[in-house]
Amino acid sequence: MATTVSPFSGVLQLTDLDDYIGPSQDCIKPIKVEKKLGKAAAKIHIEDDGTYIQVDKDGGSQKLEKAKITLNDCLACSGCITSAESVLITQQSHEELLRVLNTNKTSGSASQKLVVVSVSPQSRASLAAKFSLTPLDTAKKLVSFFKSLGVHYVFDTTFSRNFSLLESQREFVQRFRRQKEDKKALPMLAAACPGWICYAEKTHGSFIIPHVSTAKSPQQVMGSLVKRHFAKQQHLTPDQIYHVTVMPCYDKKLEASRPDFFIQEHQTREVDCVITTGEVVKLLGQEKVTLSEVNPAPLDSMFSGVSEEEQLLGHSGGGSGGYLEHIYKYAARDLFGIQVEEVRYKALKNKDLQEVTLEKDGKTLLHFALAYGFRNIQNLVQKLKRGKLPYHYIEVMACPSGCLNGGGQIKAEGEPSKDLLQRVERLYESVQPENPELNGAVQALYKEWLGGPASEQTRDILHTGYHAVEKSSATLNIKW
Repeated sequence: MATTVSPFSGVLQLTDLDDYIGPSQDCIKPIKVEKKLGKAAAKIHIEDDGTYIQVDKDGGSQKLEKAKITLNDCLACSGCITSAESVLITQQSHEELLRVLNTNKTSGSASQKLVVVSVSPQSRASLAAKFSLTPLDTAKKLVSFFKSLGVHYVFDTTFSRNFSLLESQREFVQRFRRQKEDKKALPMLAAACPGWICYAEKTHGSFIIPHVSTAKSPQQVMGSLVKRHFAKQQHLTPDQIYHVTVMPCYDKKLEASRPDFFIQEHQTREVDCVITTGEVVKLLGQEKVTLSEVNPAPLDSMFSGVSEEEQLLGHSGGGSGGYLEHIYKYAARDLFGIQVEEVRYKALKNKDLQEVTLEKDGKTLLHFALAYGFRNIQNLVQKLKRGKLPYHYIEVMACPSGCLNGGGQIKAEGEPSKDLLQRVERLYESVQPENPELNGAVQALYKEWLGGPASEQTRDILHTGYHAVEKSSATLNIKW
């Protein structure tokens, strides 16, 4: 493909190839020609319009059909060799959300879907910066706007991130305690970033995957909450709910399409559609609405007695979820009885590569790092393969500066991108943080829904697995 500015993460881009498949493009697999006994292999000629022509030794020609793949099949493999006009991401766009909402308006009640939108805090901060609003006002106005389109409920994924953080904390402590028996227990690598996971699976999969955390990302925890717990609250089956998430990252569309997050019993995904922050702006434009002019509406909650301010309480530790900080504090207390009040980062080669060390009596107890962006990730992987990675835990994110700078966020207009990012970061950090361990609704839900943090159901619903991707001989020969 030609070089373009890709909204997908930098991890999914190499040289002049770009793994991002835009909504106006097809992903076309290289044509496979079957050899027939006694006949020489056919030659393939590509016309100027991208048409494939098979030419046999006698001069005969035959037009070959292009093999299209769905988003579910896509591995961001850099194996794309051409593009066309039709749509690949037909089920992952704001147009698809509008189609479902329009179908609801014209169909009978029996075939209508309950439409739920879950908004990420990073997207909320980006929209707040765009329209000069506070995060709380932005959340209320988004509820009003989406409901004006026909959406039934609008939630915030901050709540589901509590579960992702808590499960990551417990998993790390378990890995730390068994590191002598299991050499691949540590370092533990974060798994909330689908761009990083895609890279890990398709490059050094069998080597890296044992180190990757199994805790689901906030998006997919929210998918489980909506399709399993909230569906029961509403006396519905999971397939009767259409669940949309608003995310700062195009890679989240790939994550939602993973077979691991498909509920076989009801033939439905945990997240049916992912739209980016930028696509929300497109929706507003199509409706000729400015978010700042929308009248606010009360926030929705799955739980009674929770105030609007409590629903939007955030998490300390940066705009990518604070995995390092929460796991670090929890592990220091649980493993060594040390209460850490403030995490002090030490920048290394650049601001996207930092580390944190817990020491006692001159001995290193915990050594954590965060690595953002493809360059840092690639160096990290090489050191891991050579056995020279000194860390116990690494918060890995594909985008430089993390999720607040995701490819799906609103782009700067009339100001430097750095200035916009700083405004988004300030708005994100203006939300009061909370300790997920002290969230009463989370603890109650562990008991009511999952049977406790250590239950088999918690393991099945809040954790997942990753898979090494075998390199196809049909893709381009690329050295990573």
